[in-house]
Amino acid sequence: MWHTSPMSELISRHQTGAPQNLEERFALRAAGMQPSEIRSLFAVASRPEIVSLAGGMPNLSALPMDMMASVVSDLILTNGAEALQYGSGQGHPLLREQICDVMALEGIRANPDDIIVTTGSQQALDLISRIFIDPGDVVLVEAPSYVGALGTFHQYEAQVVHVELDEQGLVPQALRDAIVGVRAAGKKIKFLYLIPNYQNPTGALLPADRRTEILEICREAGIFVVEDNPYGLLGFDRPSPNAMRAEDSENVIYLGTFSKTIAPGLRVGWALVPPSLKEKLVIASESSILCPSNFAQLTISRYLADQPWRDQIASFCDLYKVRRDAMLESLEEYFPASATWTKPGGGFYVWVNLPPEIDTKLMVPKAIVAKVAYVPGTAFYADGFGTWAMRLSFCHPTPERIRDGVKALGGVVKQEIARRSSAFEIKS
Repeated sequence: MWHTSPMSELISRHQTGAPQNLEERFALRAAGMQPSEIRSLFAVASRPEIVSLAGGMPNLSALPMDMMASVVSDLILTNGAEALQYGSGQGHPLLREQICDVMALEGIRANPDDIIVTTGSQQALDLISRIFIDPGDVVLVEAPSYVGALGTFHQYEAQVVHVELDEQGLVPQALRDAIVGVRAAGKKIKFLYLIPNYQNPTGALLPADRRTEILEICREAGIFVVEDNPYGLLGFDRPSPNAMRAEDSENVIYLGTFSKTIAPGLRVGWALVPPSLKEKLVIASESSILCPSNFAQLTISRYLADQPWRDQIASFCDLYKVRRDAMLESLEEYFPASATWTKPGGGFYVWVNLPPEIDTKLMVPKAIVAKVAYVPGTAFYADGFGTWAMRLSFCHPTPERIRDGVKALGGVVKQEIARRSSAFEIKS
């Protein structure tokens, strides 16, 4: 028999404001939800006295705000009733056509009907994971890989298996070995996730021949590819190779975003999918957000239609190249000879490897005292690997601030190496 509390007891609980232990009611999947190491750093890194080499925030100083104000004003005055209304769950038809023009710059020939507009490419990644991943399924990713993807896969209870990465990106033979090893253990691989262009966090650019080989490996193994491409148009010295989706339209799901080439605050991305996946992805998106923002979509659509957006991307590339150069020059000047780092041809990031005895996660508080922030390498592995590494972002600070930050961080690294060396000598 069910018993109800007397009214006086209910009133008493309400009046006293007795807290409820909601954690006891969480779903099982909530137990594994953890904040990313990058988000945890933001509160400290955003302090004005700290040089943040941590977050990958696009630098909007090259984006003319008067132009954006004009775009938004014109949109509201001429088409405000549509911009402020609900829209299609798949995304606005005109923007989907324009997205095809953007992807054509990387060799992709697409049908607008195969595009689903999402709230940033991060939502597309979440929807794909929701549709495909059962608890215990394996997702293959680069080693290291994008922290936001790792968090999504973890949330859906996937087992992440890292595949070796070198200075040119994912190593094809390592992919073959990983597939054999996972299947020998009796586990199911759902897909390969990778960032072929100026990878986050290493900045590696996957060459065209490797792209072809990786696609062949995945087709033969019956594994589809999720190609995440936020940085493909942000090459400094030469264009990136054609997208993997340009070579294989049936086995590649392509994720794109305007966060890096226009503005992240608009939160507009997309997924280009094989026709067989479109309906499920739209249903999943509608159940999550009902529809992407019409206002944000039409702002970008008007921008693409009326503004020299290719020139704007070139301006971003020029801005980031100057900052990349400042970081590489500063690393050469201020970091110890025992450190090595990538030399990216585009994107936002440099990956630094320190001597193996250095724990970059434990070193973060010392860096903050020195007024500089970075992301430790462990954030980009699913298994706690990467203690000797760090990701440095050059996209947002000025070149002068980058030099100051790298100089301060180099001093912290040298002190840590000296301390470790002294401790080893004492033990010896």
